[in-house]
Amino acid sequence: MLLSTTDVIQGAVVDAYLGVVTAEVVYGSNALRDFFAGIRDMIGGRTGSYERVFEQGQQEAIAELERRAGRLGANAVIGIRINTSTINLDQTGVLLLITATGTAVRMQGR
Repeated sequence: MLLSTTDVIQGAVVDAYLGVVTAEVVYGSNALRDFFAGIRDMIGGRTGSYERVFEQGQQEAIAELERRAGRLGANAVIGIRINTSTINLDQTGVLLLITATGTAVRMQGR
């Protein structure tokens, strides 16, 4: 399946627009990771543990987007956008939210 952030694929003809597809990935916070991120925040620098969480979450969201588009009969998803956010539970923690959206399409000759 072709996955693209662009709305148009050069030389491709769209036979059918099958609809918007979305995928969501939610991760709970981790006390140990939060502790080390807090230290890193004080001394400066990148927080590798959270970078890995977001990278993994983006990959999982894209994979889920592809599965959902496939169920619609799509052979491509165009206009993909990925967003990250947080959900505040209360004083006890935060959830990390990663969403992916795109348009499921069926293209000729793919």
